[in-house]
Amino acid sequence: MGKKTELPSPQQVEAERARLRYRRRYRSTLRSTLSILVVAAAAAILVATLWMPVLQIYGSSMSPTVEEGEIVVSLKGPELRQGEIIAFYYNNKILVKRIIAGPGQWVDMDEDGSVRVDGELLAEPYLSEKALGQCDIDFPYQVPDERWFVMGDHRATSVDSRTTAIGCVAEEQIVGRIVFRVWPFRALGPVR
Repeated sequence: MGKKTELPSPQQVEAERARLRYRRRYRSTLRSTLSILVVAAAAAILVATLWMPVLQIYGSSMSPTVEEGEIVVSLKGPELRQGEIIAFYYNNKILVKRIIAGPGQWVDMDEDGSVRVDGELLAEPYLSEKALGQCDIDFPYQVPDERWFVMGDHRATSVDSRTTAIGCVAEEQIVGRIVFRVWPFRALGPVR
């Protein structure tokens, strides 16, 4: 005759039911956790792309303020002011420079690298040395409407608005203001 089938005990049935409940809860928790992570990652990418782009510095044109290899956060915003550091698009690259003058202002620069905006000498404590640098425009120079005159802090090597190759920066080119340094950690803090 056939084998006799043993029925599970009530304790075994209860243990199996508990195991199945745990498995359902585990899957549900895993699914919701993954959903939250995907939404958080998408939100972080949107914020980083649209509102606070994170950039790595290449080159020495902004030395000593920001150095090559540093990672900075830029902030998009409508108001720009003289002295702020901005990132902007130029020939499929992002350049970082300091705003010297705004739309309609007059910029003048002498042979020793002293800069005047609307006739007033510009105080530039962020410079380690002044230099005329690479320059093929005639001074005094009036900044066109809706444009910004920018220069790097390392004037001897920076290629910026002093050349016709780059010229003044249009508002639609601007990625944002550089506001915070996140790498290296020893230099963590605001960028000025």
